[in-house]
Amino acid sequence: MSRPRALVFVSGTATDIGKTWWTAAAARELHATGATVAARKPVQSGEPDATTTDADVLAAATGEDPASVCPASRTYALAWAPPMAARELGRPGFTTRDLADAITWPATVDVGLVEGVGGPRSPLSDDGDNVALAALLAPDLVVVVADAGLGAINAVRLSVAAFAGFPVVVALNRFGDDVLHQRNLEHLVEVCDLDVVTAPRELAARICSPS
Repeated sequence: MSRPRALVFVSGTATDIGKTWWTAAAARELHATGATVAARKPVQSGEPDATTTDADVLAAATGEDPASVCPASRTYALAWAPPMAARELGRPGFTTRDLADAITWPATVDVGLVEGVGGPRSPLSDDGDNVALAALLAPDLVVVVADAGLGAINAVRLSVAAFAGFPVVVALNRFGDDVLHQRNLEHLVEVCDLDVVTAPRELAARICSPS
């Protein structure tokens, strides 16, 4: 089975933190450098009346078919954790291994982006979470997306610790002119000794040239 030259797993510190936006933005930045990029969302859930899914957003960024990003069989029209949504909707259960084995890549791809669901320990399957899936995929880099504001330091530290053993880059979402954002960035870099980016172009550079 082919494997991208660089395999990146994207998690968040929590749900609705900006994972899909960052994954899509990084894909566009990487594409602009000439890299061949593919994205995978092994499982997704959302509101029944949603007109756009995470897979749609990622597919638009990579030029793929949304069904290649996330198959219909792993899309659940209920905004709960996927295994809980599957049970509530009367759909078959699935394991973390099922999700990992279903991920395939084009024959030639430079960067593969795999987006998880929620935070590191959010339920992803009947028997595992995002950390468990990352362990099976063995990515070259884990990206942890976090809000840049109040609570960022605690959320980031707990999330990064969950991915111990993997190279991690922290992406601060909606980083702006707020003084607190800058102080959080300084603390995470200078005190916590973490690699932190605040723009997709910076993340693309880390993916292309991991430290």
